[in-house]
Amino acid sequence: MPFKPIPAAIALVVGLIIWFVIPVPTGVTPEAWHMLALFIATIVAIIGKVLPIGALAIIAVTLVAVTGVTNESPQAAISDALSSYSSPLIWLIGIAVMISRGLIKTGLGRRIAYYFITIFGKKTIGVAYSLTAAELIIAPITPSNTARGGGIIHPIMKSIAQSFHSTPEEGTQKKIGRYLAMVNYHANPITSGMFITATAPNPLVVDLVNKATGSEIQLSWTTWAVAMFIPGMLCLLLMPLVIYLIYPPEVKATPDAKAFAQENLAEMGQVSRDEKIMLGVFALMLFLWANIPELLFGARFGVDATTTAFIGLTTLILTGVLTWEDVLKEKSAWDTIIWFGALIMMASYLNKLGLVGWFSSNIETMIGVTGVGWIGAVVILTLVYLYIHYFFASTTAHITALFAAFYAVGLSLGAPPMLYALILAAAGNIMMTLTHYATGTAPVIFNSNYVTLGEWWIIGAIMSVVNLVVWIGAGLIWWKLLGYY
Repeated sequence: MPFKPIPAAIALVVGLIIWFVIPVPTGVTPEAWHMLALFIATIVAIIGKVLPIGALAIIAVTLVAVTGVTNESPQAAISDALSSYSSPLIWLIGIAVMISRGLIKTGLGRRIAYYFITIFGKKTIGVAYSLTAAELIIAPITPSNTARGGGIIHPIMKSIAQSFHSTPEEGTQKKIGRYLAMVNYHANPITSGMFITATAPNPLVVDLVNKATGSEIQLSWTTWAVAMFIPGMLCLLLMPLVIYLIYPPEVKATPDAKAFAQENLAEMGQVSRDEKIMLGVFALMLFLWANIPELLFGARFGVDATTTAFIGLTTLILTGVLTWEDVLKEKSAWDTIIWFGALIMMASYLNKLGLVGWFSSNIETMIGVTGVGWIGAVVILTLVYLYIHYFFASTTAHITALFAAFYAVGLSLGAPPMLYALILAAAGNIMMTLTHYATGTAPVIFNSNYVTLGEWWIIGAIMSVVNLVVWIGAGLIWWKLLGYY
């Protein structure tokens, strides 16, 4: 069958029960309740991996249009169902994924990683920091955290481990491979949280915050990067040390790693024309995303973040670094545009139809009777929001399902809008640490068999606490200095 029948049946039954069996609660319109049925059925189908997420998005768009939950007019219903595909945020992330193909095609991503290893690779922990630094450098233009951590960094990590004869096949993964695999993975959620363009769900958070606050809070690329830089850097500095203490490698010194990296760089040869162009486009995009022209010459010289992404892709096409065939073959980009648009549309209409407001007011009442105040409420909501990810196999599904409601509850209980947005945004990336199915990068690295299931879950739980304490703790100080609350 083209789909998984049991998960499909479960998703269908869940949707039908909500639509036809459970009475519409007081204060909720039938349209809002029916949209919830479609939404939850879609999320259940995504979690159950009934079909690829893009295919499920097409089905969701179809159902919203056919059922007319947003509008009785067929023409208006299909317009509503397709409304989010004009969102610049969707195209920002899609175009950035296409651009990131250049890092792989030109070899620039590999060169950056090997370069850091030649500098810091004399000890195992130095190799770990080299992989982390490479992950950080390429994060701003690789919105597919799976492509970054699993497609670029992981093959290099495996090559290094194999050069030390540290492999699962030989039973020697504890020599160096297990430690590097853990660092390879746990750098990924941290860098994902540091830039809007470092993972696909971040623009969704931006969109949901914007709508929840009536455009009062608009998280620009620069605002996000500045806000998350200090907490993220502290987490990146601590992470390899924490893992080193808990699961230390048997091999502490790696003098051969530097030679290994130098050999690979020599094999790659001189920096190619395409690599230089790719590096220039990378720098140009960061320059524009950071709003430098606007800061220097005024608002009329500012460039929108999505426009910047289009400028980058256009430059790569015109210079031949990427061909149109390369763009067409970047399936993950087109897939992201499709499913991202559908999920944003459904989440948006849950809000417009009043369901999110109804849900948040009920949760607000429940928390309000405890008398914990907004600080206690934020603590409770953040912990629940983060650790409920044990039940999710997709950060996108998690954020789509829960962010708007949790954010609305916090705001209604008095949490400062900007502060709470940053806290939940950080938690939405920290939760990737938890399981071997938490995000797309996880199964790629876990399936290389350097880390056992028990080790993965133990270090995941520990790193979630470390990252949360450091990120929020440092963030509270940093964000206060920035005047965000």
